[in-house]
Amino acid sequence: MTRTQLDARHLTCPLPILKTKKALRDVGVGEEIEVLATDPNTAADMTAFCEARGHVLVSHEETDGAARFIVRRGR
Repeated sequence: MTRTQLDARHLTCPLPILKTKKALRDVGVGEEIEVLATDPNTAADMTAFCEARGHVLVSHEETDGAARFIVRRGR
């Protein structure tokens, strides 16, 4: 499966979430996007965003000061 990648590194809140919301509009239900972010608040924001919008936070990992999220579009 090809996964769309969104580079939101060096962007501060709320831009990583807003860009994720926009990117999810361009993929079909059940498809996934990969989001890279460096803002430390993005982890909590991404979790809340996915829960509120019906998306699935498939994974979240931290490496070298950056976070990598895999988000599956819900509805």
